[in-house]
Amino acid sequence: MTGTYLGMPAFPEAAAVSTKNTRLRANLRHATHTIRAKRAAAVAELADWERLRAAGAAIKDRTLRHLDHYLERLESAVTAAGGQVHWAADAEDANRIVTELVRATGEREVVKVKSMATQEIGLNGALAEAGIRAYETDLAELIVQLGDDLPSHILVPAIHRNRTEIRDIFTHRMARWGRPAPEGLTDAPADLAEAARLHLREKFLTAKVGISGANFMVAESGTLVVVESEGNGRMCLTLPETLISVVGIEKVVPTWRDLEVFLQLLPRSSTAERMNPYTSTWTGTTDGDGPRVFHLVLLDNGRTDTLADTVGRQALRCIRCSACLNVCPVYERAGGHAYGSAYPGPIGAILTPQLRGTQSELDASLPYASSLCGACYEVCPVAIDIPEILVHLRERVVEGGPASVRGTRAVIKPAKGHAAERAAMRAARWALDHPGVLRAGQRLASRTRRFHPRRLPGPGRAWTDTRDLPAVPAEPFRDWWQRTHGDGNRSEGKSTT
Repeated sequence: MTGTYLGMPAFPEAAAVSTKNTRLRANLRHATHTIRAKRAAAVAELADWERLRAAGAAIKDRTLRHLDHYLERLESAVTAAGGQVHWAADAEDANRIVTELVRATGEREVVKVKSMATQEIGLNGALAEAGIRAYETDLAELIVQLGDDLPSHILVPAIHRNRTEIRDIFTHRMARWGRPAPEGLTDAPADLAEAARLHLREKFLTAKVGISGANFMVAESGTLVVVESEGNGRMCLTLPETLISVVGIEKVVPTWRDLEVFLQLLPRSSTAERMNPYTSTWTGTTDGDGPRVFHLVLLDNGRTDTLADTVGRQALRCIRCSACLNVCPVYERAGGHAYGSAYPGPIGAILTPQLRGTQSELDASLPYASSLCGACYEVCPVAIDIPEILVHLRERVVEGGPASVRGTRAVIKPAKGHAAERAAMRAARWALDHPGVLRAGQRLASRTRRFHPRRLPGPGRAWTDTRDLPAVPAEPFRDWWQRTHGDGNRSEGKSTT
């Protein structure tokens, strides 16, 4: 990935600020609770939801095991259908390729379909540096762009904004990007949507270049798929003369039959719909229909490194439904900006440190941005065990160890600031391996419990700022059991069965 958002502190510091924003918390609470309630009702309609979920996970795992084969098959199919395929090793590669493709058309403006991949690589900024202006056409992305803001949710990037804030943004900022907002604009949803529609219609009708991502790519036919609810995607995918799609390599599925599973899982789990209002598919180019030129940029940017991790590769199953965000108590209170990445919430806490590494303070803190309650796993439509990966990545942060870095096996050094934690864990491991030492320590703790502090000193202070130390019993369990149930003729530590 391109690195952390400029100036972003580690998650604990960012969350400490955002959780004090009462308006933000109110906006998030209302939106996430509404979305997850609707999702639960939509999922409950299907008696075979759990089997669909298992099928989705199995398809993804099979595809990831043979990813090289399916990507080569995809490339051949796209090329045979008249498209051109480009391979981007990282964000810099992808931004350079897209910039050169746009420059080759002679255009200096592009319209964009909502795309997490282009957010990930910072494409809009790279285009701006090259003198190319990118117009976001998704309503929520438009709000974020006009407000000089950053997305805070995968599905609803402007979830942190309420209607009044959106009206003010439209009123004061729309004219800088094109058609101004209507006079006397209210904060009624219909009025806001109409203002956006009028503003964007001019861009749709004049733009010669469109940029998109894709929800899925079908290897057997070279078909790309975008699902959306507003129709802006359909306009961007069909009206421009040139279409450039930037897609992560993990988005490939082998066949149309496999795609059918995900077209049931994704809409119900994301927008709580039985199917998306707009499902657009295209295969290469067709004379007289749609763009005359199609480019597919296949993005790695840390994905093969993630694939090399047998535990962490589960994250590559993700279909970007955002269900995990809507049930996460940490996300609901901290908001998406605190994660410092295009991918907020639980999925961001496991995906970002794998794509970017754990060298920065922010990325090393993300695996800890969770209570490990497991709600994210329960709602994930492809059964990603997010808590398992979080614990796995915490171990990597503290202990370091072997990992794949840009396709090469390397040994990662432990992140800074965890020396005391490592020492404590090693001491605990040694004590647990020596029962006599453990028994003596328990007895000593019980006999000195009246002198124990309520708060830990030094590095432990941060832990006990929000927790009480558990009370030590007057007698260790082993001693109590031996006294009340033990056989005096048998030595302590032997089986009583």
